[in-house]
Amino acid sequence: GQRGKRLLDAIKASPYPTVQCEAIKSAKDKSSLVVADVRRTGRSIAPEAVGALVDALGSDLRELCSAVDQLLADTQGTVSVDHVHTYYAGRIEATGFTVADAAAAGNTPAAITALRHAVATGTDPVAIVAALAMKVRQLARVAAAGGRRMSPAELGMAPWQVDRARRELQGWSDDALATSILAVARADAEAKGASRDPVYAVERAVLTICNARRAGTRRR
Repeated sequence: GQRGKRLLDAIKASPYPTVQCEAIKSAKDKSSLVVADVRRTGRSIAPEAVGALVDALGSDLRELCSAVDQLLADTQGTVSVDHVHTYYAGRIEATGFTVADAAAAGNTPAAITALRHAVATGTDPVAIVAALAMKVRQLARVAAAGGRRMSPAELGMAPWQVDRARRELQGWSDDALATSILAVARADAEAKGASRDPVYAVERAVLTICNARRAGTRRR
């Protein structure tokens, strides 16, 4: 309210230093938060571990920060992706990001298994489509950069996301990406009400992405 605003204005006008804290919203922001928290203790964390933590717990910043504290307290040396899987495997397996990673790899059995597990543990089909959309957008963004070595900031992604996208793109063609983008757009509309069976809509999108990826590999 106005009373609070007057207090803040008075503090800003005082000789005391102020620090402005920006909202943490994107995956890039959350990744930076994890890395900063780890580095403050003099430790390091593998990029893959950062990605796994954000994928599993990024929807709740308090839980994400608590997970970092627990990993630092219970492990030694560099925090690895194996450490994250040991402590938070159940959370990771139940997210749409696991579905998206498996689909991007063209691993149909793993993608469908992860999808059914995510749905069974309460993940909304809309959230799974959002994870698929993020994955496909990241692949398309890095692919569009071509041979230009654009920085993560220029791509609007975290460094670990760019590195992973570059690795994953080795099995993709432009046609496969276009097919996947259309499949995700259709699933998004159907999951949000255009279909009576949103789970089937997501499963069809996952199968389309897996098939497109494998077709892209065969053409290379």
